[in-house]
Amino acid sequence: MTKSRKDIKAGLARRIDQALGRAEADLVVKNVRMLNIATGEIVRTDIAVCAERIVGTYDLNYHGRREIDGTDLYAVPGFIDTHVHPESTLVQPGEFDRLVLPRGTTTAIADPHEITNVLGAAGLRYFLDSALGLAIDLRINLSSCVPASALETSGARLEADDLVALRDHPKVIGLAEFMNFPGVLAKDDAVLDKLAAFDGWHIDGHSPLLGGRDLNGYLSCGIRNCHEVTAPEEALEKLRKGMQVLIRDGSVTRDVEALAGLIDMTRAPFLAFCTDDRTPLHIAEDGHIDHLVRTAIAKGAPLAAVYRAATWSAARGFGFTDRGLLAPGYLADIVLLHDLERCEVAGVIRLGRPVDAATFAARRLIAPIGFGSIKRAPVTADLFRTPCNGPRGPVIGLVAHKIITEHLSLDLPYSDGLRHADPAADVLKVAVLERHGRNGNVGRGFVKGFGITDGAIASSIGHDAHNVIVVGSNDADMAMAVNRLIELQGGFVAVQDGAVREELALPIAGLMSDRPAEEVEQRLRALRTVLRDMGCQLEEPFVQLAFLPLSMIPHLKITDRGLIDADRFRLISLDGEPLAEKMPDVA
Repeated sequence: MTKSRKDIKAGLARRIDQALGRAEADLVVKNVRMLNIATGEIVRTDIAVCAERIVGTYDLNYHGRREIDGTDLYAVPGFIDTHVHPESTLVQPGEFDRLVLPRGTTTAIADPHEITNVLGAAGLRYFLDSALGLAIDLRINLSSCVPASALETSGARLEADDLVALRDHPKVIGLAEFMNFPGVLAKDDAVLDKLAAFDGWHIDGHSPLLGGRDLNGYLSCGIRNCHEVTAPEEALEKLRKGMQVLIRDGSVTRDVEALAGLIDMTRAPFLAFCTDDRTPLHIAEDGHIDHLVRTAIAKGAPLAAVYRAATWSAARGFGFTDRGLLAPGYLADIVLLHDLERCEVAGVIRLGRPVDAATFAARRLIAPIGFGSIKRAPVTADLFRTPCNGPRGPVIGLVAHKIITEHLSLDLPYSDGLRHADPAADVLKVAVLERHGRNGNVGRGFVKGFGITDGAIASSIGHDAHNVIVVGSNDADMAMAVNRLIELQGGFVAVQDGAVREELALPIAGLMSDRPAEEVEQRLRALRTVLRDMGCQLEEPFVQLAFLPLSMIPHLKITDRGLIDADRFRLISLDGEPLAEKMPDVA
């Protein structure tokens, strides 16, 4: 509800009186050691709060109607996750809120790209409506690439006018990660239409390994950041060209360790942190943005610069001038820590109120949508046969802690015109099945790096079109895993010797659970145990699996259309031959 000028004036008067000590503050954090993000100093002070705003610092004589003893604590501004797909947390927005706010993430900038690729504008509206009732400040960038490219079959298509219709929602910042950088450089009409519609608005970037004049052309369209940077050299070029680098650490991608050396007080204003894709299991075991902060500090990055990147720099990069500092006039989003180096969270204050059970009980949550989204008939084992001209062909090579994959060429067992998996050499079959009821496509290939010696795993999460993806040592287990996934209407399934070993149902658009986060975490733990028994030692095999269909990420990928040479943006056969000219770019 918009406040009247009279109400605003009354609020300002209360702030002045509480700042001057004429009236008790609504809340005072007493005698806390505050990290000043502007100067890098640590000072003993009271932090006085009136309603949602800080009104006093650098003073030890404030009194409040409510007081928190900060003697043994440190205070820093609330953390900002600058790029996250909450759907990849596998839970509803309200559960995402409950997972990350107590860990100090007070603002998150979401791209509901996953649900939007399944449900279209309805998915976007679901997240916009959900954001209005959460305790965390969840801001939305409108999904720019639905579908991500013409190399996959998505459940929906959004054009510029579809996005403009939602642009004035109070939670919208701008346009989400512009993945289709080939379309930008090719001046694709639909791509330019979206960029033109959001000219002057914030536009998120997504440009792995892009450099030189190609990067210049991409940035010339007003694109502001990139979260796909994995090496210091790439980061430096992007920083030099004015791009904010969002240092990412998700359940698979671990870029903080590689990029922590870049963080200092000079570069910190042009850096920030993001999680992108992080499961409840990793949040429970490691943390959220708090994990990225302590990881960077442990790698030797200056403490004050790390906290600046996680707060003030993140805020400024997205146009927020009301947060990121503990100073009079700023939002009272405060994280209280036992220890600065370990970023050990003791408590969180959001908009001037301590976060507790009552915080979450007071929220206005909306009902989920997207049930019944797996539109695929049961399959048989012969669907996964792989006719080829010989034993040698392209194989996707997993790279630990990265979504970039290798483009390998390997000899595999071959008989009767069919190429087979070779579990002894850590090579499995992989297939992507279109699940939106559009064409029934099946893409087939091989992948190295899962370590599964016997069995199959299947998932309805496959970025970005979210078709069904399955890997396995044999066709029968692959078929059983897919069929169980269809019965569940989405989720994760592990099969071995013709039996389902473990599963997690994700019936909301095939992406999210309708159960509490704690239950999802328990099922993920059970799945991890089963997969290790099957030979897989990856920390998050289902997250790693989900990245195999990313048609815009180098080097070899697979979608429902087949194997993708992501360096040349074209389909190739199981024998490695181009199937067509370069595919048209789609925004």
